[in-house]
Order: sequence, then C-alpha cells, then structure tokens
Amino acid sequence: METAVSGSEGQAVMASIDAAGMHYRELNEKLRALVSEGCSEVTLDGVNGQRYIGDGLVSSVRIVVNGVPGNDLGAFMDGPEIVVNDNAQDGVGNTMNGGTIVVRGHAGDVLGYGMRGGRLFIAGDVGYRVGIHMKSYREQVPAIVAGGCAGDFFGEYMAGGILLLLGLGAEGGRVLGMYVGTGMHGGVIYARGAVADSQLGREVRVFETEEEDRLIIEDLLAEFSRRLECDTEGIGAGDFIKLKPFSHRPYGNMYVY
Repeated sequence: METAVSGSEGQAVMASIDAAGMHYRELNEKLRALVSEGCSEVTLDGVNGQRYIGDGLVSSVRIVVNGVPGNDLGAFMDGPEIVVNDNAQDGVGNTMNGGTIVVRGHAGDVLGYGMRGGRLFIAGDVGYRVGIHMKSYREQVPAIVAGGCAGDFFGEYMAGGILLLLGLGAEGGRVLGMYVGTGMHGGVIYARGAVADSQLGREVRVFETEEEDRLIIEDLLAEFSRRLECDTEGIGAGDFIKLKPFSHRPYGNMYVY
C-alpha cells in the first residue's frame, strides 16, 4: 500500500500507488493528494473493484489504472486522462464534463450517463444503457466509441453527443441489442453493420450518412486507433449506418395545450 513519487525540477512529477487491498476511500484520498501536489501522472497498481477513481477531478493529470476499477470511474471529472489496462465496471464517465477515458478491455452498463463532454474509448464490448441521457452544449460534444458490440437500450433518452459502435469481431452478426435509441431526441448514433427495424426505439430511424458524418467518424476512428494502438485501416465511414431521432419532441403528443 505504499505511495512512490519521482521527478526533478522542471520535469513531470510521476507517482504510483499500490492499491492492493486498499479501501476505495483511502485510495481516492491518496490520489487527490498527489494531484493537489502537482503530480502529472499517477499509476494505480493492484486495483480490484475500488469505486469512484478520478471522480470530480478538475486537472490535466494522467491516471493509469492497472487492474479492474469499480463503478463510476471518472464520474463528474473535468480534464483528466484515465487509461485502464483491463476491463471496467458500470458507470464509466458518469456525468463527465471533460477529459478522456480509455479502457483496453470490456466495460459494463450505463457508460456516459448524463455525459456532458469528453470522450470514452472502449476496446471491447459494452453493456446496457450506454449513453443514456447524454447531452451536448455549444462546443461541448461528448463521444463514446466502443470497439465491440453493445447491449440493449443503446442511446436511451439521448439528448446530444455521439455514439460510435465498431462491431469488431462481430462481422455478419448483430452488433446492437434491442430498443436502440428509445426516447432519443438529440445526438447521433453510428453503428457498423445492419440493424433491424424491430431493434429500434420508435423515436429513431436510419438515415443516410453525409460528408459531415464521414468527417466525424474518421476523426473518432483515428483517435480510437491511436489511443488503443489498434488497426482500423480496413474500416471506412461508409461501413456505418446513422441513427437519429426523427422528432425533437418525441413525447409532444403526451401533453394537452
């Protein structure tokens, strides 16, 4: 459970924490202390389910997680970069305002809940209700890119932002679950592969991709490939379908004027 710090004058200050067996509160207290002391990179070793790592941090610190972090990784954070060299659990990027989270394995449910900015890059599959209540405002356009497949309710109640699903390893198979975009009234979903009408929420439809979509997809693919050190050269913007709401007031008929 030791903490090590290294660095010299004029150089980046790097630190590490042995988190094996450490309670999540103690781990987060140590992490916050190092960030407040000016550490530019903190490595967390032996992580095994500790929750709330990086929550609420407003900083440019880089956090490397060796192990599987618990729920709500990076919730409410604004600026840090978190790299997970394993899988991640539920709630990654919950109400995140800015920064980047990279997961080199799979991730659980409810990724990017209420996410307002920043980007999430997941190498593998993601669970249910990814991107629920995502939103954007002016230059704040959050994005989630997953390399594998997704569970049900992808983009549920989405109000803004971008979801990009690559479907790697599922060529010819189904990449999306059921009820895609249920309640969606903003933002856009790009998915590589076909989707049946029966999988869609009644608020969304399939639209043709345009030049603007191509640029968005190519930008996200390039960053995904760079951050995860994987080859996406054979994937093109033309391989994706675009899902968007066809009404900005999906529940307008529920109200009496």
